[in-house]
Amino acid sequence: MKEDNFNSTDEGLRSLAIDPDVLKKELAAELQGDPLDDLEVEGFESNSNQALKECELGLTWLQKGHEERLQGLRVFCEHRDPRALTFLIPLLSEPSPVERMSAVYALGRNPSPSAVNILLQLLEEDSNAFVRKAAAWSLGNYSEFPVMEPLIRALHNDVSAVRLWAASSLAEVGSISIEKAESVVSELLLSLRIDQEPLVRSNCIWSLGRLYTNLVGQIKEEVTDGLFQVLLNDIEPSVRYEARIAIEQINNPDVASRLKVLVEKGVLL
Repeated sequence: MKEDNFNSTDEGLRSLAIDPDVLKKELAAELQGDPLDDLEVEGFESNSNQALKECELGLTWLQKGHEERLQGLRVFCEHRDPRALTFLIPLLSEPSPVERMSAVYALGRNPSPSAVNILLQLLEEDSNAFVRKAAAWSLGNYSEFPVMEPLIRALHNDVSAVRLWAASSLAEVGSISIEKAESVVSELLLSLRIDQEPLVRSNCIWSLGRLYTNLVGQIKEEVTDGLFQVLLNDIEPSVRYEARIAIEQINNPDVASRLKVLVEKGVLL
């Protein structure tokens, strides 16, 4: 997933349970940032002895009060430990949006079949956009489950912060099979054409690039044409740049020739 999306704005937050400015202050004070930032920077592996010690402490924290639970949740946003699942899943129902959000991220790091239905419910129904954003990210780690349609709905209907992570997670879902790849690609191409948020369009491009090698026949041409349309017509320079990078990574002589002609004609630099 693209790191330049971490700081995207959450304007137009839909029906938040509390004022979004209040929530942002609460998040900053209690979590010192979005757990998703740390998830993307740090790898899954770490020193095993140190990780074990942190997990033991995290398990203890998860069984205590609000402040301690937040510390425990931060541990399991970083580490995997199946013992945590017993404590993580109930936290998805906590009234605190910070706890729900952090539990969702932790269950992306520690996937569990028992969490799928609750995560889907949070994605579709939670009043808090930060929680829905976390669910959109986490469900990318549940690609073997029926999460495609809910993520597609989020891609088309939710606020921008949720849409951009739905776009990225759909790349994981589409990698399961050619049939799913084709369904996902069609929806990503639609969002690439109509979404008003540049960061969402950029993530659609990223996912299309990830899925391209899984495609066959006409759908590959549709992806190529869609990328060229963005390269030539998108009003946002950063999105055009992403489209060019994706096109350059396509291992196809005809595509390379098409790009070369545009450069030779001075249409592109």
